[in-house]
Amino acid sequence: MSQAESPNRLNREVTVDDVRALMGASTPHFALQLRNRIARLIAPLPAGHPARILGEQEIARLTALGFSGETRGHHAEPGMRTLRSVSDSNL
Repeated sequence: MSQAESPNRLNREVTVDDVRALMGASTPHFALQLRNRIARLIAPLPAGHPARILGEQEIARLTALGFSGETRGHHAEPGMRTLRSVSDSNL
């Protein structure tokens, strides 16, 4: 899915259900894209708005998931190195 906003959300206030719809089944592979969509969705909401609070919590979770929620490859076998992780600072 593109990062374009759903047309049915353009003419009404964002709800907690809207944030939950984006959260869905988030995986490490798509976590950062989902994080960006949620950030854009809640940007105009005031502090303390329930959807903004949930969105900010989800942004933190997705950021962590996107950078360290996936282990690539498997543990090294004798003579082999594992693939570098997404969170490896030597990328």
